[in-house]
Amino acid sequence: MHFLEFEKPIAELEGKIDELRHLSDGGGLNIADEVRKLEDKVDKLLRSTYAKLTPAQKVQVARHPNRPHCLDYINALITDFTPLAGDRVFGEDRAIVGGLGRFRGRSVVVIGQEKGHDTDTRIRHNFGSAKPEGYRKSQRLLELASRFNLPVITLVDTAGAYPGVGAEERGQAEAIAKSIETCLRARVPIVSAIIGEGGSGGAIAIATADRVLMLEHSIYSVISPEGCSGILWRSNTNAADAAAALRLTAQDLKELGVIDRIVMEPIGGAHRRREETILALGNAIDDSLDSMRGQDGGTLIARRREKYLSMGQKGLG
Repeated sequence: MHFLEFEKPIAELEGKIDELRHLSDGGGLNIADEVRKLEDKVDKLLRSTYAKLTPAQKVQVARHPNRPHCLDYINALITDFTPLAGDRVFGEDRAIVGGLGRFRGRSVVVIGQEKGHDTDTRIRHNFGSAKPEGYRKSQRLLELASRFNLPVITLVDTAGAYPGVGAEERGQAEAIAKSIETCLRARVPIVSAIIGEGGSGGAIAIATADRVLMLEHSIYSVISPEGCSGILWRSNTNAADAAAALRLTAQDLKELGVIDRIVMEPIGGAHRRREETILALGNAIDDSLDSMRGQDGGTLIARRREKYLSMGQKGLG
C-alpha cells in the first residue's frame, strides 16, 4: 500500500499489525486480541482523518496511484466491451478509451480517460492527457451513440488536455470545444463520472452531461492547484492555498450546482476498497440512466442546454 503524507500515523499502526502477524506466523504466538485492538485504532484513525480532509489532501487522494482508473471500471462494469480506435482524421489516442458494451443489460457507449497504473501503461496512455485526436474520437463515439440511440457513460480522470506543440498545431482548442458542442447536441442520455482528477477543458470535453456524478474524494477544477499557484504566486509553493480557493472538492461543487450527485467512497478512500467503490459508482450510474429512461432526444437536448445556461446565470448573480 502506498501511503500519502498525511497518512503516516495510519502507516505506522498498519506496520505494527504486519509485524505482529509475522511474529504469530513464525512463533506460534496467539496475538489475535492485540491485532484486533490495533485494527480498531486504524479504523478510528481512518475515519477521523478522512472526515476532515483539506482540499489539498483531497488532491493527493484523487491522484493516488492505487485508485481505480477508467479501465478498472470498464472491466468490472461493462460486459462485451468492444473498443473502437481512431478519429478517422489523424490517428489513435490511447489517453481516451472508448467503445461499445453492455452495462447491466443496457447497450451503451463508454468513453473515458485512462492514466495507467505503472510506468509502461502511463507512457502508453500519456498519463491520461489526450491530444486532439482523442477528443475527435470522443466526438465520433458520441455521434455513433446518437445514431443508434445508445446512452453514453463517460469516466473522467485527467490532469488536463496534452499541452504539447503538436497538439496545439493539430487544433487542441477546437477539438475540445467541438467535443463540448457534440455533448450538448447528443440526442441520448449522457452520464459522466469524475473518478479521480477532472482537469480543465480536458475534463469538460467529455463531462458536459445530463448527470454529473463525482466520487467523494475526487477533484474537478478549471486548473490544477500547482498551475494556479504558478500563475498567481509565480511559484508552486502556494498550491495548498490555490486548492482551497479553487473550490475543487465534490462537496463544494455540489453546493455550487456544478455536479448532480456525490458518490461516497469507502473509509480511507477508493484505493483501499476498489471493488466496493466500483460497485457504488455502478449503482449511481444505473440510477441516473433509469431517471432518464424514455426521454426523447429533443427533451434531453433542451434540458441539458438549460442546465449549463443556468450555471452561468448563477455565476453572474
